[in-house]
Amino acid sequence: MFEVQSGSLCYNGKFIAASEPILTADNRSFRYGDGCFETMRVYQGKVLLADLHFERLMSSMNLLHFDVPQQFTKTYFTRLITELCSRNGHDRLARVRLTVFRSDGGLYDPINNIPNFIIQSWELNRQVLELNETGLRLDIFPDVRKASDKYSYIKSNNCLPYVMAAMYAKQHRINEAVLLNPCGRVADTTIANLFIVQGREIITPPLSEGGVCGVMRKNLLRMELPFTVTEKPITVADLETAEEIFLTNAVTGIRWVGAFRDSSYGNATAVILHELIHEGL
Repeated sequence: MFEVQSGSLCYNGKFIAASEPILTADNRSFRYGDGCFETMRVYQGKVLLADLHFERLMSSMNLLHFDVPQQFTKTYFTRLITELCSRNGHDRLARVRLTVFRSDGGLYDPINNIPNFIIQSWELNRQVLELNETGLRLDIFPDVRKASDKYSYIKSNNCLPYVMAAMYAKQHRINEAVLLNPCGRVADTTIANLFIVQGREIITPPLSEGGVCGVMRKNLLRMELPFTVTEKPITVADLETAEEIFLTNAVTGIRWVGAFRDSSYGNATAVILHELIHEGL
């Protein structure tokens, strides 16, 4: 979906060629997945939902016991992101990834808790601004049960369950795979949070069910909408009987689901939400 990055990247505040090697074999993100990341959309030179992204980033870094420098603020990172996008010619529409990882050294126990970071940007197709014309095909990824604990909501650098789920989706010719928690209920999907529609009620699993604390999910929950939005557990049976299913992601926004196993769905609610979200951005 995304090409290998060309142009420049930002490493610890310095802009260097994206082709330049910067990590060692002792890198803790490479060795242990020790860190977290944010994936953002930049539109017309602006980081969308920046307040939510950096609120989550700081929360994640504190939970992972990083010694967070004072300059690690929303203002600091957005300045670096906009400059990087400008250098790479991605001002109009871009996907940006900010990856944070602990300094080299140590085995599982680190030598120190100093954070390092890399910022990368990729140009996005304008199609991402539109609601998908064809509904996504969805199914359950059967091989993993995602943990439900205080680390579950972090966008961790250890993405193995999602990598396996994405491979499963590709092998089975579906668009997204649903990850379940140890109780067999919905946690999230390979790159998104999941919502169902039943009547005038929109339902998404609470974070205690194991899903990532998605920025677009949080944005939707805080918006004033012509629907009731509820957090409660979702079973596989709920997916099969829902009137609609849609997915949320900070880069792709809302995408509606057309089929889950033998069930099919409409997109009336997704159409309304897509318009409301883009008006709010």
